[in-house]
Amino acid sequence: MSKFQDIRLLRINYLRGPSIWTYRPVLETWLDLGELENHPSNVIPGFNARLCALLPALVEHHCGVGERGGFLQRLDEGTWMGHVLEHVVIELLNLAGMATGFGQTRSTSQHGVYRMVFRARDEHVSRTALACGHRLLMAAINDEPFDVPAAVAQIREQLDDTYFGPSTASIVSAATDRRIPHIRLNGGNLVQLGYGMRQRRIWTAETDKTGAIAENIAGDKDLTKRLIAACGVPVPEGSTADSPAAAWEAAEDIGLPVVVKPLDGNHGRGVSLDLNTREEVEAAWHVADAEGSGVIVERYIRGDEHRLLVVGNEVVAAARGESLWITGDGQSNVTALVDNQLNTDPRRGEAEEFPLEFIDLQKDGVIRLLLQRQGLTPESVPEAGRRILVQRNGNVAIDCTDDVHPEVARVAALAARVVGLDIAGIDMVAEDIRRPLHVQGGAIVEVNAGPGLLMHLKPAVGMPRPVGRAVVDHLFREGEDGRIPIVGVAGTRNTTLVARLVAWLLQLAGRHVGLACREGLYLERRRVEGGDATRWDSAQRLLMSRSVDTAVIENGPVQILNDGLAYDRCDVGIVTDLDLPDSLREPLAQHDFFEPDQLVKVLRTQVDVVLSHGTAVLNAADERVAALAELCDGDTILYGIDPQLVAIDKHRGTGARGGRAVFVRDGRVVLATGSAETRLAPVQRMALGRGAAHDPIDTEALLAAIAAAWAQDVPPDLMIAGIETFAGDVATAV
Repeated sequence: MSKFQDIRLLRINYLRGPSIWTYRPVLETWLDLGELENHPSNVIPGFNARLCALLPALVEHHCGVGERGGFLQRLDEGTWMGHVLEHVVIELLNLAGMATGFGQTRSTSQHGVYRMVFRARDEHVSRTALACGHRLLMAAINDEPFDVPAAVAQIREQLDDTYFGPSTASIVSAATDRRIPHIRLNGGNLVQLGYGMRQRRIWTAETDKTGAIAENIAGDKDLTKRLIAACGVPVPEGSTADSPAAAWEAAEDIGLPVVVKPLDGNHGRGVSLDLNTREEVEAAWHVADAEGSGVIVERYIRGDEHRLLVVGNEVVAAARGESLWITGDGQSNVTALVDNQLNTDPRRGEAEEFPLEFIDLQKDGVIRLLLQRQGLTPESVPEAGRRILVQRNGNVAIDCTDDVHPEVARVAALAARVVGLDIAGIDMVAEDIRRPLHVQGGAIVEVNAGPGLLMHLKPAVGMPRPVGRAVVDHLFREGEDGRIPIVGVAGTRNTTLVARLVAWLLQLAGRHVGLACREGLYLERRRVEGGDATRWDSAQRLLMSRSVDTAVIENGPVQILNDGLAYDRCDVGIVTDLDLPDSLREPLAQHDFFEPDQLVKVLRTQVDVVLSHGTAVLNAADERVAALAELCDGDTILYGIDPQLVAIDKHRGTGARGGRAVFVRDGRVVLATGSAETRLAPVQRMALGRGAAHDPIDTEALLAAIAAAWAQDVPPDLMIAGIETFAGDVATAV
């Protein structure tokens, strides 16, 4: 069988916001199948079997059939390779740990060319998955070998490099569950939850409520101990030591056994426990000194290490560590025993997603010191049956949340509060967490800022805890979603004018308004960026500003097709028209849109994202635009110059409880709710704005802006005053 030529990936576009495909980010790929257009899945000998052998879990894909095995049914019936590639990429993402379910493939006006999209939480990860999926598919088509584990590892490596860490991901996921939007502010884990003035920020498990002073206190273990001890929190006696000799002197003063650890270390690095001789103490000093900027010697507390997570003055999760042992076999050295008996645990790994870390004897001086105390080195071969202690407290990853005594929880919360941390990891040593610390000699040994959440999200033993949700609930009270009112304006006719009018009216109503339109980016009346600001990143800048409590954003069809909307949902969505001006024909043709009727698929996006308590503002003079009301989750206000328009008449219905509309009757603007009407000023007077020196305001644009202001509860008198004082030129609005 001759080999098929590769499917060509014509272009790849990352849609970062709601689009014609879905509410969420997707990667859109244009594919040219070439000769494979004439070879669906059921006509290539052995293809289906080879593909399923490479990706057995494809049986779980429901596809359009809606049940397990649905995609395999489509393979057997015969489906085109663009659709197959969609499912291959989705499955590779699933195998890499980025669960994905959404995908679509649609033909275009060009023979053999398809648009394929799939859910893309991260652009870089998705591009890597697409490249791997493309290679896998061609290998299956041409009966060539393909290394699936290597492809999955490549995607996973990209995921580890560019996507959120597990702690941040859990918080973002919990925010999404509460319909709180998020914006990633850097390439790492700095994330904004919510928009504008109502936003909060997190950086892993630190928040914008986490004070710099509190964080610095937590980084100084000696200062932390003195502060919390002064408030009655039990801590081990200890003192700093600037040399090995000073460490031994401190140990003698405290009384053996002791602990030696870095003054400002973390993750348990450089911590040596249960030291009983001068040689042990001085050797441990060198290990600790290499990990921090100072060394502290403390009284040794017997028991297991515990980590209690305090969020907003409450203990929301707890985990316990355990000692790690290996057993000699008389043949293998210590390094090999550790690798064979401990590092083979599937819960251990280098990536953040693993609850337990690999044990590296070459890098961990504490373990080497512990081995030395047992008369061993990493190269020693212990006799058969001998048990060797490798770590006194291994990775803290055994859930014990339900065992925490109320008094223990109170002390942990007190320690966090004294330091000043809103989120803290409290390291506690106790023999039994079910009993108060004072009755068993337990103590708090550290208070940590920015604690890792993985041990609670994915414990090695026990029940996962919803700690991400606890952080979100701490930042946002019940019923809060972090949103500010957003007005989106979509279309091609006078949309900039409509956006500026709406922004002006809302500003006069006391709002701190941000505006992104073709004439620039505005924060209230100050233009901060000239030129076309309808780009995705310009609108995002508004939503990132803490000075904005309302945003007005203009969206053209090309921008929606190129990037998607800059916001996930809005309070008011305006659609002015479905015109196709000559200036847009070429850029829209690049997206396979040629006729005005096709724009319904694009501009409906603005209506699709209206919140259930929001309003769609639609031009009743175009029946296609008015018909978008059926797609809106919220209310609808129709506008049009003629009150006799069929869409307006039908929408208003009969009685005073019908739909809302804005139109012109007897020369005056009218706000109508069902049969009830409120008349505003004469349209001719309002359309002049600040006077005859300006071009008159287009009547349809005027009505659209009034409808949007009405949807935002701007009083009629203020609407009139606002329209009459509106400046049509850009300069006066700067």
